[in-house]
Amino acid sequence: MRAELSLPATLPDVPPVEDLAEAIRSADSADMAVLEELSEAHPDSGNLRLAVGHGTGGPNALSGAVSWDIDVETFGEHDRVQYYLDFFQSKGRERMAVWLTRMPKYEPMIREAMRDHGLPGDMVYLALIESGFSNTAVSRARATGMWQFMKGTGKLYGLRVDHWVDDRRDPVRATSAAARHLADLRARFGSLYLAAAAYNAGAGRVTRGLRRLPDDAGEDEETSDATFFRLYDTKLLRRETKDYVPKLIAAALIAKEPTKYGFPPTPEVPRLAYDSMLVTDATSLDVIAKLADTSHAAILELNARYLRGVTPPGAKAWVRVPEGRAEGTARGYAALPPTKRVTFREHVVAQGETLGEIARAYRVSLAALEGANPTARPRALRIGQRLIIPASGYVPEPARQAARAGTAPAAGAGVHRVRSGDSLWSLARR
Repeated sequence: MRAELSLPATLPDVPPVEDLAEAIRSADSADMAVLEELSEAHPDSGNLRLAVGHGTGGPNALSGAVSWDIDVETFGEHDRVQYYLDFFQSKGRERMAVWLTRMPKYEPMIREAMRDHGLPGDMVYLALIESGFSNTAVSRARATGMWQFMKGTGKLYGLRVDHWVDDRRDPVRATSAAARHLADLRARFGSLYLAAAAYNAGAGRVTRGLRRLPDDAGEDEETSDATFFRLYDTKLLRRETKDYVPKLIAAALIAKEPTKYGFPPTPEVPRLAYDSMLVTDATSLDVIAKLADTSHAAILELNARYLRGVTPPGAKAWVRVPEGRAEGTARGYAALPPTKRVTFREHVVAQGETLGEIARAYRVSLAALEGANPTARPRALRIGQRLIIPASGYVPEPARQAARAGTAPAAGAGVHRVRSGDSLWSLARR
């Protein structure tokens, strides 16, 4: 029998979402640094040709212990594949090792989604070279999430991207969109590797390249994976796109047989598993974490799509909780007064403080601080004036009304009165 969850008397005075997400951001920065270096890495040699791997017994010859549903065997000996194998075992070794430890959590879900859309399950390795299985990775071009969707493409495939929600960061929703996108591209080009190239560069660029490709191999090859490698040996695709499939093959070779390439065996980790519960209005994820008797970081990871650590205001929303905890969490949520479903703090203005300084001290955006305090005049703050500090970037209407009236917020807000010797730095650390 599952233990009953006790309802907290008061909400915890939690640090902003940014504090708990710092480790995630640091990991993402390391991931993207290697992924960007990977996108720019290329052999110095010129027009290297395809080396077919059937029965060659070369360094990438496949053992009998693995099987594939993408064509790795034919192209495993390509010079570019060897180059990226070397990259992953040298410059990219540390991050590749991390990515391989992330993979088992998402691999069953991704393989199932790919098969549901008529695609090979081994396309799971595309997420490895796109993001290292990071849901919060953001590239220099602002592609986001595990599958590195651009905003427009994500919306085209039904992903919500706005001020409150970014479904590109949701592994389940983004994987479904990626599978549908890849299925559409394969139907268009008749080749999995051409579809992968179009996923990277866009269908229009690959179509233009095919139209300009010399017709010296017969019409049938125009719909084969070998056609991609014919395009590779031209200037009809950008270098990043030309190298995209060799990267995929190299990553797949390592991920399928890590010990063969000097990596530890793939660890046994729990698969992605969760239950969902419905919240009726804006709700802070730290409140859900308390009700679910789990860590704030765990709830943030399960609900990375909520950009501000809070569900959108004025709307029902599904929130994920650890498997088996939805029922108890929902009961606690139903008993929690609406004024306690979103956490916030209060700051009493000291002499010389500005709205911008206060926003920086609490690590919230100036826009969020101004939105929470509609009557505050940024250039004319009063000593002793009370400001609402939104821990999640959103303040419930009862607190807004209190701010307009100049009264204290409802119970549950943390209050600090500036004392002699206090500084913005000491307040921020507290």
